[in-house]
Amino acid sequence: MTGSPPGTGAGARRRRAAPPAGLSPLSPQRKWRAILVATLVLVPAFWSMLAGLVAAASDDPDAPNPAAALAFGLALIPFVFIVLAFMSEHPGAAGAVVRAMGLALLVGIPVSALAGDAVTGIVAGVGAGGVAALRRDDDETVRARVLAVLFATVYTFVLVRVAGGLVLLPAPIFPFTAIGIADHLSERNRQRERSAS
Repeated sequence: MTGSPPGTGAGARRRRAAPPAGLSPLSPQRKWRAILVATLVLVPAFWSMLAGLVAAASDDPDAPNPAAALAFGLALIPFVFIVLAFMSEHPGAAGAVVRAMGLALLVGIPVSALAGDAVTGIVAGVGAGGVAALRRDDDETVRARVLAVLFATVYTFVLVRVAGGLVLLPAPIFPFTAIGIADHLSERNRQRERSAS
């Protein structure tokens, strides 16, 4: 018998990438509740990481311990994705959290290096992780989510250069809110297509 075992070929990858059939769509209230709580967990992580980076660059002897601030912020990030995956009732929540952490690192570090600021990199990395962690239903597309995170990242990049330190206050709300809006617009477009046909 030659060939690959059932469920291991390219078709299996496509099936795993698609949302599972048979699940009822997540209500907008539950989705936005997951986004809200995950954002509330992200805020102290975000500010702690930035405080650590600022303290590391500071020559002030009274500056807080940069390693402790960075470690606290980084330690909270997995919980952000855990909250997002489990509260959105992701069917493979544990795997989604691991993928989200990997994407956060793979996207966030290079974007920080290219942008020259940590804020843009954190928004990009957390947004990329959010694409994987937040449950995706039939009408929602990965493409729309990625474009939303790209928009949030570019918006943050511009705000950092225009508004300076003021961007530190609203920046944590950008990644997950952008994904939620993208999902809403995708659902609305699919409903229009169905009613037109």
